[in-house]
Amino acid sequence: MKVLLKNAIVNDPNSNFHLKKYDVLIAEDKIVELKHKIEDESAKVINLKNLNISPGWFDSGVSFGEPGYEERETISNGLEVAAKSGFTKILLSPNTNPITDNHSNVSHLIKKSQNKTTSLYPIGCLSVNSEGQQMSQLYDMKEAGAVAFGDFKKPIENANFLKIALEYSQSVNALILSYPSNDKIDNYGIINEGVVSAKTGMKGMPYISESIQISRDIQILEYTGGKLHIPFISSRRSVDLIRAAKKNKLDITCSVGLPHLFFSEDNVKDFDSNFKIFPPLRSRDDRIALKEGLLEGVIDMISSMHEPVNNEKKQLEFDLALPGTIGLEACFGILMNLFPLDKVLDFLISGAKRFNIKTSAIEPGSKADITLFDPEGHSILKFDNIFSTSKNCAFINQELMGKVYGSFNNGMLTLV
Repeated sequence: MKVLLKNAIVNDPNSNFHLKKYDVLIAEDKIVELKHKIEDESAKVINLKNLNISPGWFDSGVSFGEPGYEERETISNGLEVAAKSGFTKILLSPNTNPITDNHSNVSHLIKKSQNKTTSLYPIGCLSVNSEGQQMSQLYDMKEAGAVAFGDFKKPIENANFLKIALEYSQSVNALILSYPSNDKIDNYGIINEGVVSAKTGMKGMPYISESIQISRDIQILEYTGGKLHIPFISSRRSVDLIRAAKKNKLDITCSVGLPHLFFSEDNVKDFDSNFKIFPPLRSRDDRIALKEGLLEGVIDMISSMHEPVNNEKKQLEFDLALPGTIGLEACFGILMNLFPLDKVLDFLISGAKRFNIKTSAIEPGSKADITLFDPEGHSILKFDNIFSTSKNCAFINQELMGKVYGSFNNGMLTLV
């Protein structure tokens, strides 16, 4: 397959063509040349308004449904949504049935995701059945293609289990994920513990549940060594703790979810279950601290926290509804409301390195792993325009700055 991108502005600080406009010729999965004018009658010509390109985007925390919950999202449609949203690489969370805790389940996911524009990288469960008792077969899963290990949104309650996991992980060069929550303190809360929980009477989850767990994990990491990633931090105190750990030269990274950068606990006042998210939306001050942490480099990456939930499980009373919102389709447009373009692209690209996933510069001879977009477009996200099977979206009716045209990767082009 040959593709010719016409008049594309290159956004890639690692490329000699950065911030310049070129025609880009792609053959199979390689960038053949970049010139001011290319003519090739055998190529599919892509000529889009204000076309910008960047290295393909990465999301470190995506859920679909298959296997087990195909009514929420299949792997095939989920990867199509990701590609149309500009993401060429996603980590798939292990919240499936059966869960991803062995070699065969990892292999199954990778086989199901072949021949797609977006590449899928499974996260393997750290413990068998995500029960936190017996360590999964990390080495076997890594051999099958898993890139990190953690139990999806389940905290590691046993501190010694984390100690052993971090010690063992060093022999197989594995990255351990630890979800920042303390179940005993959360005690079945459903929103942030604060002013809004007091006014509405909904049971709260205090930020110390998150920070106490992170503090414990940091101390264990300092003792054992190894590599630790904390997904979905949501509070100022968490940012402070991770900043201090990095200054202490510990091998720790973290991510923040898109909803926690844009919304706060104020959005749950109307009991809209689309805003029921774990970890919960916290205070405005926490939201400011998360944005500051990203700009400072304390927070390493952003996740859309894309988590489909079928309608009969979501459109219920707030306390009964399953948590989660989809976010892939809104991610770029929401971030462009918050940060300048160069920062948005950095947040969406750089995190792949943490998981040893290769990125390619936009240069002749490099792999063609490219996102296509217009940074000056704008739209309102409407329910009817959502490609995802499940429509549980907190970002409906929000203004999206910029427009994603699609992506090219693995020798395939997907356009909206």
